[in-house]
Amino acid sequence: MDLRIFTEPQQGATYDTILRIAKATEDLGFDAFFRSDHYLHMGGVDGLPGPTDAWITLAGLARETRRIRLGTLVTAATFRLPGVLAIQVAQVDQMSGGRVEFGLGAGWFAEEHAAYGIPFPDDKFSRLEEQLAVVTGLWATEAGRKFSYDGAHYRLTDSPALPKPAQAKPPVIVGGKGPKRTPRLAARYADEFNLPFGSVEETEAQFGRVRAAVEEAGRPASDLVYSSALPICVGRDDAEVARRAAVLGRDVDELKENGLAGSPAEVVDKIGRYAAVGSTRFYLQTMDMADLDHLELVASQVAPQLG
Repeated sequence: MDLRIFTEPQQGATYDTILRIAKATEDLGFDAFFRSDHYLHMGGVDGLPGPTDAWITLAGLARETRRIRLGTLVTAATFRLPGVLAIQVAQVDQMSGGRVEFGLGAGWFAEEHAAYGIPFPDDKFSRLEEQLAVVTGLWATEAGRKFSYDGAHYRLTDSPALPKPAQAKPPVIVGGKGPKRTPRLAARYADEFNLPFGSVEETEAQFGRVRAAVEEAGRPASDLVYSSALPICVGRDDAEVARRAAVLGRDVDELKENGLAGSPAEVVDKIGRYAAVGSTRFYLQTMDMADLDHLELVASQVAPQLG
């Protein structure tokens, strides 16, 4: 069972704060450190001292960590042109020695686009599909050959398709709750399908749709990793759980319903329910990035029970 730490730095974090939690992630034995790709805070916080860029952050972490996988959940296709994005991800993969994983989504938060002057088109999903085609096509082009693409949104002519990532292809993560187009995209491009913030029942249903789409595309359903992203709030006793939930501005009962919350035993049981419907990898959304004791508790009392 892979446990990965997933953070939301737009809510308020410096690079040094991110580095501390990434190093703790590595030292405590977690599989990977992931971050969101957002430029504006959400949910009533002030977001101070301001946002950090996802791929600049990961470039720094690539040189300051040694073992953990690194990635985004997920990069917004609205933020970067696909040719430039392919270069950025390939370079960070080289800098990390081949530890990058690439999550890509359509982009959804209109307010952050307005705040930073980023176009927010109506046809985001079709742009996402073309970005996946371009980025993976550039990486797959043999050295010495050229890559061209003529789409509705992006056109590349005789690209040298360089640089190459350290890996033959960084694993591509596609996710979401869309019942038709999302499974089709995952079947065509993904190495991993992620369902964020879904119930056990929603997870089972969407994994089933993705498996069917993968098989229809001529791939074994087992080609993909199936993963879940859920908020984490663990305590040694009820008071500690309540204290951590209060820091997040969340109700304990609501967190238990919609995330992984409670005692280590309760969280292990909940993870087991997701595992029973196919989740083999969990992104633990860690909102309080200063609470490294929380990570230690998960590493020492939750992870060992999962095998």
